[in-house]
Amino acid sequence: MSLKRSDFRFVHRLRVRWAEVDMQKIVFNAHYLMYFDTAISDYWRALALPYEAAMQRLEGDLYVVKATLEFHASARVDDQIEVAMKCGRIGTSSIQFTGAIFRGDEHLISGDIVYVFADPGSQTSRPVPQALRDILMGYEAGETMSTVKLGAWNELGADAQRIRTEVFVQEQRIPKDLEHDEADLTALHAVAHNRLGQPVATGRLIPTGAPRVSQVGRLAVNRVLRGGHLGQQVLQALTDAARARGDREVMLHAQRSAEGFYERLGYQRRGEPFDEAGIAHQEMFVPLR
Repeated sequence: MSLKRSDFRFVHRLRVRWAEVDMQKIVFNAHYLMYFDTAISDYWRALALPYEAAMQRLEGDLYVVKATLEFHASARVDDQIEVAMKCGRIGTSSIQFTGAIFRGDEHLISGDIVYVFADPGSQTSRPVPQALRDILMGYEAGETMSTVKLGAWNELGADAQRIRTEVFVQEQRIPKDLEHDEADLTALHAVAHNRLGQPVATGRLIPTGAPRVSQVGRLAVNRVLRGGHLGQQVLQALTDAARARGDREVMLHAQRSAEGFYERLGYQRRGEPFDEAGIAHQEMFVPLR
């Protein structure tokens, strides 16, 4: 089966490591299944679905019942390869994924993986939920997997607080009384939801006291979905709102580990680093034109 890179919307990129090759310095055949399995995990992120929480919402889980590989050529140590995946067919209780591994335009490996949706307790099959069908087929049709809503705390606060508690309080161990403040009551909040209605990212916009300058804060993304542009979507929605109301600048206090993320979106450093809630930060800003 000959496939092309253009046959796929989703691609996971990786470099072949020394530990994955055999004495001939080509990838040991079993590792191709690992590559496809790794790509499937990233595919769920592309759907904006935190896998464990999503399956709990859908009241089931997915189990592999068949996996086949077809070898066309070998990947070698240090090759940069692309693992492409797509959902090809959804039956009553089964979901079939077609995969292909490419080195540049060269098609190296084909793969088919069949999952069955089942009750996690008894592991007996059950029908694939319509919501999951719609998400998978929507993604393959080019649809967006998340939406960002803007609103007040009384409208979005519960969902925003859920994400912020998970990220700031539980993950980063910021004291709960520092995470929530009175500014929440007057801030403009943004929350991204996936197509199951689960909140997956949030942020807020507050005035700084300087004329026509707003501050983005409390930007948080579900831990397992980071790297999937959800933070960028929330930040863009808040920036657009600031621009629409006539602000000339948006600034923020970036955690030092996230500076690169903001720089790629056009933010510039200002001043010296400082400590906030026990974490190193850097003030950054972007002018609005």
